[in-house]
Amino acid sequence: MLRRVSAPTGSAKPRTGAAKPEQAPESTQVLRRVKADQPPPAESTQVLRRVNAPRSGDTPKPPVPPAAAAGAGAGAGATSVLPRTPSEPTASPQASGNGSDGGEGGGTGDGGGKKPRRPKRTGWRRIFPTWRMVLGTFVLGVLVIIGLLFLGYSLVQIPAANALATKQATVYLYADGSQLARDGEVNRENVGLAQIAKPAQHAILAAEDRDFYTESAVDPKAMLRAGWNTALGKGKQSGSTITQQYVKNYYLAQEQTVTRKAKEFFISIKLDREKSKNEILEGYLNTSYFGRNAYGIQAAAQAYYGVDAIDLDPARAAYLAALVNAPSEYDVVAHPENKPAALARWNYVLDGMVAKGWLSQSDRTGMKFPMPKEQTVSTGMSGQRGYLVEAVKQYLVGHDILTKDQLATGGYRITTTIQKPKQDAFVKAVDDQLISKLDKKNRKADTYVRAGGASIDPKTGKIVAMYGGIDYVQQFTNGATRGDYQVGSTFKPFVFTSAVQNSSSTQDGQRITPNAYYDGTNMRPVQGWSGGRYAPENEDQKSYGQITVRKATDLSVNAVYAQMAADVTGDKVKETAVDLGIPADTPDLYPSPSIALGTATASVLEMTEAYATLANHGRHGTYTIIEKISKDNVPVDLPGRQTKQAVTREAADTTTSVLKSVVEGGTATAAQAAGRPAAGKTGTAEEDTAAWFAGYTPDLATVVSVMGQDPVTAKHKPLYGALGVARMNGGGPPTEIWAQYTRDALRGKPAASFDLELQPGADVVAPSTRPSTSPGTDAGQDNGGTTGTPSQGTTPTDGGQGNGGSTPTQGTTPADPTTGGGGDTTDGGAGGGPAPTTGGTADGGATGGGPGGQPGTGGTDGGADPGTTGLPGGFIAPQTARRQ
Repeated sequence: MLRRVSAPTGSAKPRTGAAKPEQAPESTQVLRRVKADQPPPAESTQVLRRVNAPRSGDTPKPPVPPAAAAGAGAGAGATSVLPRTPSEPTASPQASGNGSDGGEGGGTGDGGGKKPRRPKRTGWRRIFPTWRMVLGTFVLGVLVIIGLLFLGYSLVQIPAANALATKQATVYLYADGSQLARDGEVNRENVGLAQIAKPAQHAILAAEDRDFYTESAVDPKAMLRAGWNTALGKGKQSGSTITQQYVKNYYLAQEQTVTRKAKEFFISIKLDREKSKNEILEGYLNTSYFGRNAYGIQAAAQAYYGVDAIDLDPARAAYLAALVNAPSEYDVVAHPENKPAALARWNYVLDGMVAKGWLSQSDRTGMKFPMPKEQTVSTGMSGQRGYLVEAVKQYLVGHDILTKDQLATGGYRITTTIQKPKQDAFVKAVDDQLISKLDKKNRKADTYVRAGGASIDPKTGKIVAMYGGIDYVQQFTNGATRGDYQVGSTFKPFVFTSAVQNSSSTQDGQRITPNAYYDGTNMRPVQGWSGGRYAPENEDQKSYGQITVRKATDLSVNAVYAQMAADVTGDKVKETAVDLGIPADTPDLYPSPSIALGTATASVLEMTEAYATLANHGRHGTYTIIEKISKDNVPVDLPGRQTKQAVTREAADTTTSVLKSVVEGGTATAAQAAGRPAAGKTGTAEEDTAAWFAGYTPDLATVVSVMGQDPVTAKHKPLYGALGVARMNGGGPPTEIWAQYTRDALRGKPAASFDLELQPGADVVAPSTRPSTSPGTDAGQDNGGTTGTPSQGTTPTDGGQGNGGSTPTQGTTPADPTTGGGGDTTDGGAGGGPAPTTGGTADGGATGGGPGGQPGTGGTDGGADPGTTGLPGGFIAPQTARRQ
């Protein structure tokens, strides 16, 4: 139809003059009728446009007037190009259109091909989003969450452990495995899962996360539930899995922030992918806080019940698991008012164990609440703990087992060789025989008293007990390991051992044996010593004449042993002492006759090691104080014990036979209170600043020393008047302590006899003394009856050592009183000339005259200090007397 009427037959030319109304062309009317019914198809529109287009040769039509254009519609289609005549009626609203609702013809929406506009929401409907908005928001939110999760998982990495989580205490144990001490800032001891009892593992799971082995690393439902309960005022609830709690304890801090929670979330997911459930549970059990300054279940088991984690039963384990929820509140000892709440939590844990099949109902029924022990105030290093710990540290560092930095990091489990019963016996012996007798208020000398002791099993070289002092927190210096006091006459046995070891002889050619005779005259000059005149005093300046080595040992005669050291030579004596166990760098270990008097300042522990070698028939092995050591269940390698035959068995055993005599009838008879065969030697340092006893049985070698030290200045002080006696010697408190300790330490063990292989002839005891063959001579040894021969720089008028107070043969008045020996009654009856006017207070202090020597200095201690003797090259050998 459109094709038939759309094109006019001719072109219309504009006319001049007024326009007359014309009837609308038939085609226009048809178009309007069609448009009113339906929109023209695209094809008809194109045809109309082609029809309305001017043909070639036609006169162009005039432009449409503005008024006509305005009425045509903004989006007019084919009809917009057809001019409307004035006589044409106005189109109805349905036909006119405005271009916005119409289609190509500018008609209404109904005629334009689109659905009607949706009515606007009014009233209360406007406050609710449409389902399209809800769906769109949800989808967008999901996408955002997924993006954030992906971003967080990518950015958050598993960090290094925090400083608190890695700190551990180093645990020191007695030989039997009981705890000796804990050392470290944090009371934690990491243990493997295998070292935690199964009931303890199950109790923790029942209390904190019953589905730990089957759930994921995070539990969003639990987190929401915990947040909801917290909002309702039911108390703070974490809603975290064990994995999350472990992450918080080990990797993060404890602050409650969104950032920390977000990190915890992502780290937990990653950790769950990298570690097994058992590894995570083990870490959690080692990092959780249980109260009482106990981090980790091992420390908690010790703090509350005094047992290891491996020994926890279900009842105790359930209580420890309950503590994790509220460590301070549920401590029923510290807060008895909270016991009902603690009981409720305890029952909750046990019921959970039953529900999960970890505990039978029969075992659960009737289970009683395990009351924890009283909380003990942390004593740290008090008492003997500090001394023992420091000795262990010195051993570890000194033997290159661990460094100081490694020890500072902590986490080691060190089993020592210290036997608790013997350790307790040592402490009690010192308390009974020494500390309890002190009166510091009324006797100043009692404030100076210090003590040290060590005990070694001679067969194994293990230190079984050690006494360091009255209390480590009061006296820090360990009396057993300090090396600043002279050992006195406890060194003399090493001289005799060296003599037998080296087959040495006296000046007259006698082989040195227990039955060899020596001149025991007080201040007798040593013969065969090229270093200058040396004439040491005996205790109390007593002279003994010709006596056997055995008797000289019983009485601790200085004159005999100084001469014996010269006969053996100082170098060989020092070599033997080092072989027995005395360190070669020990201060004042001079290779001179004075070495016999104990000028060296070895420690109690070092002397114990040397005496243990004698007890072990001359076989030496370095002492040890470590049984085993591990960290995180990994053993630390320890050096093997190297032993060697330091001296021959004959030399060691013959020395033992001589030292047995000291206990049986010498200066150490108090040692008989031990109630078993024993050997030993007493000793006293210069000016009585220390008293010693070193002794042994076949099973135990022990050395005890009582020392004097000013508590303020730390200077060495004499022990005159201590314990209310004039002076302290080795046969007093040191021997008494030794006897009580040895008796108690070996209680219940059969007494063993010494199995000795002696030097030929040593088994026969010769008379202890013998008369001189003639005054002034004794087979080449000066017995004081001959004229003293000045060594150098003295006059012939030196009366030397008089015999029984005889007059010097050369001169009646000593021209050189500095070298005068003896004197009237001040030398115990041994001197034979006038008392010297210089060179000390009636001590006959000898002045050295050897090459390069320096003058000796006289003592001021009532003759107890004979001064020093000049030696070649300026070498000074102390000549001070040592008491028994």
